Amino acid sequence: MKIGLFFGSFNPVHNGHLIIANYVCETTELEKIWLVVSPQNPLKQKETLLREYDRLHLINLAIEDNKNLKASNIEFKLPKPSYTIDTLTYLQEKYPQHEFSLIMGSDNLETLHKWKNYELILQHYPIYVYNRRGTDTNPFLKNKKVYFLDFPFLDISATFIRENLKNGVSMQYFLPEPVWKYIDEMKLYSK
Repeated sequence: MKIGLFFGSFNPVHNGHLIIANYVCETTELEKIWLVVSPQNPLKQKETLLREYDRLHLINLAIEDNKNLKASNIEFKLPKPSYTIDTLTYLQEKYPQHEFSLIMGSDNLETLHKWKNYELILQHYPIYVYNRRGTDTNPFLKNKKVYFLDFPFLDISATFIRENLKNGVSMQYFLPEPVWKYIDEMKLYSK
């Protein structure tokens, strides 16, 4: 099976994430998309993160009615911080019957050269890229394993959502309904 891996902090998962995951699954050869919760991205600050199991729970709430999307906690079992190449190696060993690809924003592609063993990723794994604001250069434009999606620009960020929640602003329509209800009820991300 061809599986797309959409890595992220998902802090919290929002409609933008789900729109991208669903679109990639519907318009490419990928049959399923795994939303891989990263416990600790080595390039991001940890202090604003919800606990990893809370973020996984929110994804499960968000995708419970979509058979093509799956929440993955695979990185919970691996050494921290999480490095994509290590996760890919582990997944390839655990699931040799699957072919894995990456899904990422153009902002991540711009910094791919900072990732551990990025050359191996480019050599062995197709990468599907969606546009993010503020990115206009791409050193991997001519790489045959990098596919740019014809996708409308979505300017929804988890940072924006967290900041507004902290200030008491409703983010109801930015989040899947069950995620919004859970965050509101549990007062997650509030002051």
